[in-house]
Amino acid sequence: MKLSDALARLKDQIEGKMPSEFTSVMHQATADLIASGIGEQILKEGDKAPEFSLPNQDGKLVALSELIKDGPAVVTFYRGVWCPYCNTDLGYLKRYQKELEKYNAKLISISPQIAEKNQEIIDRQRLDFDLLSDKGNDVAAEFGLRWTMEGALKDLYDNTFNIHLPSYNGDDSWTLPVPARFIIGTDGIIKYAEYSIDYTKRPDPEVLEGVLKTI
Repeated sequence: MKLSDALARLKDQIEGKMPSEFTSVMHQATADLIASGIGEQILKEGDKAPEFSLPNQDGKLVALSELIKDGPAVVTFYRGVWCPYCNTDLGYLKRYQKELEKYNAKLISISPQIAEKNQEIIDRQRLDFDLLSDKGNDVAAEFGLRWTMEGALKDLYDNTFNIHLPSYNGDDSWTLPVPARFIIGTDGIIKYAEYSIDYTKRPDPEVLEGVLKTI
């Protein structure tokens, strides 16, 4: 089953169990984020990727310049351990990791979570690639991905779903990244960029191989 199909099924399962007033808030928040024009500021193919150095799950700093020294980097941004869509996405990336490595590509994922939460995902899914902590979504902001959860959506997550983002992220900003994937070449230029303002959708990882073949 393709990732897109798995996520569509997951959405049906999750939202099918929710009261309509909950899904209405979530759908409206997604529509509002799209209408905000955030997609226009997200870095695109051909843009220079911002340099970053972030701690992995073990506290070791991982720099983009080192990742792309000998080959391209596949960089993904995800929301957190509490997001079932993100967890499904990471699981599919794990399955596809060997294909990426054929092109000497290094895979990493970035979220605003503290290291302990990233380690939780690694242990649960037996991942063998680094999950980096981007506190405050500062690197996500450089890629144009940062947004702030507020209003009815924040209230729903905090008081109904019991997802208190400061407990996961180690700050009280209530910011998140738009889920996204980038392939960054050894020259630091973005060769592929795709984002999902609707967080229930993600690009199928098979697309990555087609891009890597051309680098």
